[in-house]
Amino acid sequence: MSVTSQLLKVFRVDKQLRGLRSRLDAAERFLAVQQGALREIDEKKGAIDLQVKQLRASGVNDEGEAALLETKMATLRDQMNAAKTAKEYNAFLSELNHFKESKTSFEETALEAMGKVEQLEQQATELGKQRAERARMVANAEADRKTKEAEIKDRVAELTAQRVALAAGIPAETIKTLELLIKQRGDDAMASVEVLDRRNHEYSCTACMMTLPVETVSAMLSGRLTRCVSCSSILFTEEDLLAVVPKAAKAPKAPKTGKQVAKT
Repeated sequence: MSVTSQLLKVFRVDKQLRGLRSRLDAAERFLAVQQGALREIDEKKGAIDLQVKQLRASGVNDEGEAALLETKMATLRDQMNAAKTAKEYNAFLSELNHFKESKTSFEETALEAMGKVEQLEQQATELGKQRAERARMVANAEADRKTKEAEIKDRVAELTAQRVALAAGIPAETIKTLELLIKQRGDDAMASVEVLDRRNHEYSCTACMMTLPVETVSAMLSGRLTRCVSCSSILFTEEDLLAVVPKAAKAPKAPKTGKQVAKT
């Protein structure tokens, strides 16, 4: 048996495995999408939680600064009441006004932070609802994937063992070539040769539909691993591609000589 014939058996087993796994692959892709969406929600929620934590800390700090200034202002008021000169009083008053402005600024910043915290908490609540729904979808997708995996488990194991046995007699590099082509071209990794005109030795690759040189077909028929010159698919055939040899034409009769004519 030629290496191409052996490879064709492996290719067909692989094709069955891909067919069996197609629904499972789709379920796994759907699960991956749902898990990705869930991670995205968790990342957004984590970022919001961090912002809330920072804003709360900032608000507490601003409130503390405002309280500290209030204490200083109370001290200044006492000093103002005890001032002995107008100059001294005005100096205390100027410093008091400065503290008032700073205190107001800290209070406004604290209020702004608390306002942002409320907005972020609303977003976090909405994300919590989205997460619950997405988590439910992830759970359903996981269950669906497990169901589909169980349905094909035995057949996949059987075909996998069959593939291992078939591949054992084929050079590793040849198997790697097939696997690479399957990744690149899927079911067109191997292509049969189509007869266009047997008498005139015209053939084509069924993968790309391009005409094949006679030398390529000859190489394949000799048992060598042969690839299409146009699309690189591995070529095979399961029918006799040898051209029909036309019957030889009858040789023309020799003209009769004079003696022959006389005899007649």
